[in-house]
Amino acid sequence: MTITKTDSSNVDFQNLVKLLDADLAIRNGEDHAFYDQFNKIDMINNCIVIYIDDNPAACGAFKKFEDDTVEIKRMYTHPNFRKRGLAGTIVKELESWAKEIGYKKAVLESSLEQNEALSVYEKSGYQRIPNYGQYIGIDKSVCYEKIL
Repeated sequence: MTITKTDSSNVDFQNLVKLLDADLAIRNGEDHAFYDQFNKIDMINNCIVIYIDDNPAACGAFKKFEDDTVEIKRMYTHPNFRKRGLAGTIVKELESWAKEIGYKKAVLESSLEQNEALSVYEKSGYQRIPNYGQYIGIDKSVCYEKIL
């Protein structure tokens, strides 16, 4: 396993995000256009790609949310590499990176339909919070935070 810190110009990150978006379009149905507007990847400076035997297997990113807070974004594990703990590894790497550059807290939003993701976040110590920002009033959204 190789863990690469990169940015959103990384082609492997972009390709994994395309697979994520295709999966979310199925899971979120009509609501996908609503969520899609908040998930653009241009100009994200903090992205991680995990490679297994030189194959891009999983990704995640964060972006500044507030002065001391990052928002975890674009978490995805390729189906061929699931059930190996890669998502948890991505979360830990993103948290460590954010902490290194001075952030104190992480927040994230996920969909209630993404049980696997919710499990990863809860096992990683994230606590459910009221929906924030654009997710207020969105029944299918669930938001979390963690002090780093």
